Amino acid sequence: MLVKSIIAGVAGSALLATVAIAQTPTDKGDKMSPAASTSTSTTSATSYQGNWRASKVVGLSVYNDKNESVGSINDLLMDKGGAIKAVVIGVGGFLGVGEHLVAVPLDKVKFESEPVAYTGASNTGGTTKSTTTTGAAPAAAASKPNPWYPDHAVFSATKDELKAMPEFKYATD
Repeated sequence: MLVKSIIAGVAGSALLATVAIAQTPTDKGDKMSPAASTSTSTTSATSYQGNWRASKVVGLSVYNDKNESVGSINDLLMDKGGAIKAVVIGVGGFLGVGEHLVAVPLDKVKFESEPVAYTGASNTGGTTKSTTTTGAAPAAAASKPNPWYPDHAVFSATKDELKAMPEFKYATD
């Protein structure tokens, strides 16, 4: 029984090794190979520097001009050409239940790379000092912004003003 298992293991390893050998890259100096040809449709990773990942924008916290949290981004709406036209902001609710969705034009939303600065007074031993915090761990506040997505979004409205706006509903037709 043990011999059969060992033989099966060696045979499986040999089969996997042949697959790995068959997938070795072709010689880069070979001008006839398709891998060596240059194409204008391929771009390097550096050509996308400065662009943000849409998957990271969804879920961002939205603040107003007074640095008050008013909701979070639930979705991005784009036209058939791929241009983002609107941002769907979720206001209120708990874990998505009872949340009021509002669609606002993209040009009305400002994205910030720097963390929200909260300047408040803290009383330590009778002295008052000003502090800046983002709600994150102190070590994270000192780190530089991520180049692939913003820290938060800013929309000029209070939570009550957003709740008073017409609710956005996804069309099913």
